Amino acid sequence: MLILRRKMGESFLVGDQIRVTILDMEANGTVNIGIDAPKDVLILRSELRQATSANQDAAQSPSTQAVEALFSALSLGQSPAASPQSPDHRP
Repeated sequence: MLILRRKMGESFLVGDQIRVTILDMEANGTVNIGIDAPKDVLILRSELRQATSANQDAAQSPSTQAVEALFSALSLGQSPAASPQSPDHRP
């Protein structure tokens, strides 16, 4: 990790196309920064990236309870978890 000290109004470059400028420093320790970057560069706060990743993981791996509830709601009888079958076998 690179650690830099910057004063208000100073900036630094990331590569050739991204400029990060320190805009304001508040008494509570919060730092406001400005980022100049091409529109095709995705900029996310780390907590948003983590939340997005967690949501994608949850969406890709439904719980056994969720699958059971879905089968029950659709009145399909036994769920695949209760009766293992090969993926190619369909009733």
